[in-house]
Amino acid sequence: MDEDVKLILETTKEGMDSAIDHLEKAFVKIRAGRASPAMLSTVMVDYYGSQTPLSQVSNINTPDARTISVQPWEKSLLQEIETAIMHANLGFNPMNNGEMVIINVPPLTEERRVQLVKQASAEAEEAKISVRSARQEANKEIKNLDISEDREKNAEIDIQEMTDTYSNKIDALLQAKEAEIMKV
Repeated sequence: MDEDVKLILETTKEGMDSAIDHLEKAFVKIRAGRASPAMLSTVMVDYYGSQTPLSQVSNINTPDARTISVQPWEKSLLQEIETAIMHANLGFNPMNNGEMVIINVPPLTEERRVQLVKQASAEAEEAKISVRSARQEANKEIKNLDISEDREKNAEIDIQEMTDTYSNKIDALLQAKEAEIMKV
């Protein structure tokens, strides 16, 4: 196999891997009723004038399936953390007890579960679009190479097989997430 074709296949695989990585990160943010420190991964706190991720100024734990506790390393940040969580629009109502911020994760309603499944499906579709676009790009690059028709066809078959594999991975991730969301 030509070095050019190998390079195109590697680049395509990297693009498809990044689509899967992005999907997995998006799925972590879609809460399925269980408390998880990852739910607060997008929260930024004003720490001495600069926006800092919550995880860098506090210890985030889940003492049980319905509670997240945020213990700041500096007590002076309690109010700041509480405000940042409210402004993050995560649907949480944080409580400050003077020592730490406690968040009770409300149980999901059936309606909310259906919404979350739709959101997960939309994220999965975005990942599939990324995978297909990587395939399209690779096929374009293959056509621009100066190689025999047979090699071109073989490379296109390899790219299609890779695309199918990644699409199946996305479907499997989505099925698992749907099951997690719908489990009461």
